[in-house]
Amino acid sequence: MAYSCWCWFPIYFIASITLGVIAITSAIHSNSKNTPQEIPSQTHKLSSNATEALKNSGFILMADLLHNSPPFYLPPKNSTFFAIKDSAIKNTSLPLWFLKSLLRYHTFTTKLTMEELLNKSQGDCITTLFREKNASLTKIETLQKRVEINNVLISNPDLFLGEEFNIHGVLGPFTSLQREVLQGGSDFIRSPNCRLFKNNNSTYDFNNVIEWNKVVQLLSSKGYSSFSIALHSVIEGIQKDSMSFSSATIFAPPDVNLLNYPSSVLDRFVRFHILPQKLTYRELSSFPVRTLLKTLMLNDDLEIDGVLEFMSGVVVNGIEIVKPDMVVSEKFVIHGISRAFKIAEITA
Repeated sequence: MAYSCWCWFPIYFIASITLGVIAITSAIHSNSKNTPQEIPSQTHKLSSNATEALKNSGFILMADLLHNSPPFYLPPKNSTFFAIKDSAIKNTSLPLWFLKSLLRYHTFTTKLTMEELLNKSQGDCITTLFREKNASLTKIETLQKRVEINNVLISNPDLFLGEEFNIHGVLGPFTSLQREVLQGGSDFIRSPNCRLFKNNNSTYDFNNVIEWNKVVQLLSSKGYSSFSIALHSVIEGIQKDSMSFSSATIFAPPDVNLLNYPSSVLDRFVRFHILPQKLTYRELSSFPVRTLLKTLMLNDDLEIDGVLEFMSGVVVNGIEIVKPDMVVSEKFVIHGISRAFKIAEITA
């Protein structure tokens, strides 16, 4: 009797597997019928255009995720997606829940071009689709047109500019892919503090930081290109030292030939034209003659000469302020001067 039962077992087993395959096939077939109704043709076209742009730039893995029907992930309307370079993720085995969350963290809830990102302030945080957590613009170099998000460089700006969303390519993910990070479950992404930013083991409070990249951009737009370039070339040292003060006054000289001078001389030159406090033209006018103004160059001060008979503007170190309050912001003021303040190494 037992023998007959064991004879029938393979038949029951094969029948159950067959029924299971039929059920799964039916479900897939049913889903494929519903797919055209769930995904509009416009979305398919948009996905195809974005996929083509990604493939042409070498983002094959990201392109495949958008190319599936339905797509594994498709950025929503009015968003910005940052596609991850293949080399950064191709050798990793990521769970699907993690990958989906990672792509949502790589999606800003606002649609931004590279130009718009460059006009942001370093340290700004922007909301992402992943539980409204933030990503930080940790580095902005206006002249070189470079932006880093969470210390990751945008390598392919404006890769795809569509009607509904934009795509930029980045060198890597905005968060760690290490296994111990994944063990934290769904809370694996930690939002950066939008007020604080760490760089080289120093913590900066961006509420009190002067936006030197914006100063560089403004100087260039106002026609002071040579001083703008000089400031940009020494900007890291200026940024580091400006952590000790919360405002500044910049005296911008007209075009000066600075190309052949070493960086140490450029640094002294730029520092001699910056005060570690914000002084408007009215405040400068109110100072008595021979008032000393501390600059960023140690032990080298500027001196107020007042208003001289043969010059219409306030004179500082023998140089007239010809464009007072050219730019005034909460943290800094820029005055245009007739020529550069003299330092020993530069005679121009």
